Amino acid sequence: MSSAPLTPERPPHGAGPVLELQGIDLSFGGIHALHGIDLSVAAGEIRAIIGPNGAGKSSLVNVISGLYRPSRGQVWLAGHAYAHVPTARLAQLGVARTFQNLALFRGLSVRDNIALGRVEHTRSTVAEQVLGIGRARRELLDARERAAEVIDFFGLGEIQQRLAGTLSYGQQKRVELARALVARPQLLLLDEPLAGMTVSEKAHMAQLIRAARDKWGTTIVLIEHDIGIVLGLSDRVAVLDYGRKIADGTPAEVSADPAVIDAYLGVAHEGDEAEAPASELPLAEAA
Repeated sequence: MSSAPLTPERPPHGAGPVLELQGIDLSFGGIHALHGIDLSVAAGEIRAIIGPNGAGKSSLVNVISGLYRPSRGQVWLAGHAYAHVPTARLAQLGVARTFQNLALFRGLSVRDNIALGRVEHTRSTVAEQVLGIGRARRELLDARERAAEVIDFFGLGEIQQRLAGTLSYGQQKRVELARALVARPQLLLLDEPLAGMTVSEKAHMAQLIRAARDKWGTTIVLIEHDIGIVLGLSDRVAVLDYGRKIADGTPAEVSADPAVIDAYLGVAHEGDEAEAPASELPLAEAA
């Protein structure tokens, strides 16, 4: 399938979703990872995708970011429908992402790692960059100014000269988030941004994610296993199980959904007199 925009089945509308998935299927050989996934993400919202291990969460984000080519369906992004999102153009489409595993340059400083988040927006020629003239000079100044802003926002000023490889895991996670945001993306994809953090680090990171959305108006899609944090952070939540979407709604709606409780806890809901009400189950309490 081509990565060129498809002829839209409907015209894009300014008030419509920043991201929309229509009928996404994904197969690896005979294994079906995703089945008919529909999903919309409104401008400025924090949209969580949750589910048990192997539910298809990372596969879905990889489809959105163009790493995987769906077997069927369309991804609407920046007003265009794609059968396969062009990875090389993600930055131009206003998309940035972080990964489950840290992808920092360990031998570079915190400041330089963050400034590299602007590299996809570089338009200067090699000659301009070597000589430090024209567009290269303006781009360098712009990258430094934006890096300084996010360094201050994320409270990284005291460690900005340190090599990324010398930082704690939680600090590196903050640097990676700052690098993604320095590009001022319209859509930010976060793949398990809290993984491996302590309880206090998770709470702090969740506050930073919400504050970044509020400051820059960034639309955020996140995958995360910590259900308590997700339900407290997100505006809407989609739940996947075995590659299918089984629930979609507000945190309160999702946490009380019997199908979601079944997927996480294996609780029976019909013909079981001893069943606890959804409000008394751990998943509901997390909301």
